[in-house]
Amino acid sequence: MVRLIEVEPGRWRVLRATQPPARSPLPCPHVISDAMPPTEQVDGRFYESKAAFRAVGRALGLTEVGNEKPKPKQRASASSQAKTGRATSIKKAVERYRSRSF
Repeated sequence: MVRLIEVEPGRWRVLRATQPPARSPLPCPHVISDAMPPTEQVDGRFYESKAAFRAVGRALGLTEVGNEKPKPKQRASASSQAKTGRATSIKKAVERYRSRSF
């Protein structure tokens, strides 16, 4: 709905109806519930709690897809073997450069 209102004599303004922002009727819309439909774990029992389901899986040594922690990658140049190899190749290059006659 659009209305025309007079702000001061001879000065008009269009007043538009604004819609309120979309809000959830729930009191805490960003909270994830711990409840889930009964799900069977590999031990043959059914669990309705996500926390209990995950605890049993961890106790049995299972990895939940998406929650695994990858091993940190190590740079190839960080090893001592790479450092000594790099030092020897630089030493060879310097010796070859110095042995040249100009």
